[in-house]
Amino acid sequence: MKTLFFDCFAGASGNMILGALIALGVDREKLVEQLKLLEIANFDIEFSTVDRSGISAIHAEVRVADESAHRHLKTIEKIINDSHLPDKIKERAKAIFANLAKAEAKVHGIEIDQVHFHEVGAMDAIIDVVGACIGFEMLGIEKFACSKIHVGSGFVDMAHGKFPVPPPAVAELLQNIPIYSTEIEGELITPTGAAIISTVCEQSGRIPEMRAEKAAYGAGTREYQNFPNVLRLILGFQSPNFKFQIEEKSEIWSLESGIDKENLVLIETNIDDLSPQILGFVMERAFELGALDCWFTPIQMKKNRPATTVSILCEAEKKEVFSELLYVETSTIGVRISEVERDCLERSVETIKTKFGEIQVKIAKYKDKIINVKPEFDELKTIAQRQNLSVRSVETEILKEIESKIINCKFK
Repeated sequence: MKTLFFDCFAGASGNMILGALIALGVDREKLVEQLKLLEIANFDIEFSTVDRSGISAIHAEVRVADESAHRHLKTIEKIINDSHLPDKIKERAKAIFANLAKAEAKVHGIEIDQVHFHEVGAMDAIIDVVGACIGFEMLGIEKFACSKIHVGSGFVDMAHGKFPVPPPAVAELLQNIPIYSTEIEGELITPTGAAIISTVCEQSGRIPEMRAEKAAYGAGTREYQNFPNVLRLILGFQSPNFKFQIEEKSEIWSLESGIDKENLVLIETNIDDLSPQILGFVMERAFELGALDCWFTPIQMKKNRPATTVSILCEAEKKEVFSELLYVETSTIGVRISEVERDCLERSVETIKTKFGEIQVKIAKYKDKIINVKPEFDELKTIAQRQNLSVRSVETEILKEIESKIINCKFK
């Protein structure tokens, strides 16, 4: 799984993310070409290589016509919707602004539709957010994670006055993400940076286990003495022992062997007085918050009451997040928490060419042998509907085609 890690030892901003993506290998000309689909008049981006305390980084400077417009969320969404960008980029960009609007609304005690963005509603911020989303797609990122975030210290001048660092909306956005402050003064994590990272990242804290492929740096505008004001992006693949190669000529696939062992936390509670609709929402929310798995088990409790055991499997650092979810959204007054060890086969999602076109395929391997190859069901369904075939027949044809390319492979 292609993973992007935000290493925020100097915080992050929209232009730092944009610069780091270019340094990571995003084609700047293609990026600008895609941004022009927004139909924003008279804008330009200058990418320059700069030195920040001995680290070479790319600085992105977005130039737009002078403006003082304060835009509402619906206005920004219209700008994005009216573009000719791919739907996935539009949806991610709108989710980032919606996340920011939600934070602003909570801070000011107003409805989301009443929020009007100041600095973050400016065209340069819109370009930063949409540009980042375009870059993620160009790199084919499948999973996002971030480090603890250095927020800076002191005070910052904003449209509503002078506020402590991090400003209220940023503090709201960074809930459930570990943050810290040092003697470095200034606003290191901006609203745009916080909105992007908090929206896309599924986990935070330590760098996840992965095979690192490349690291690159995006420069902040300010310069400090003996402190590199840069954002580091690390591009890699999970799992760390996993390598996947396709030899087109010999049609042989090979992977390194190994099993991943993970120390996880299992959180459970028994509930006998809650609507199934609420339980459904709890499961949906658990996956949104990054649960590795969530399931319900029917049980019989005292007084012969039928009930449900809610089980959530998660990483240890997210224990409090899911305990809070159960306390807030369900009627439980206590949860059981236990540490568990999980063994996982090495696995990856790869794009494979078939007679139906390219399709995403899950690959699992054990002791030098591929033992499971599973096409993504949603793609099978799309192909079946397009070709007017049954899903089962499409899956059978694709598995036959893939099997012909694989040696020492057993299908389930």
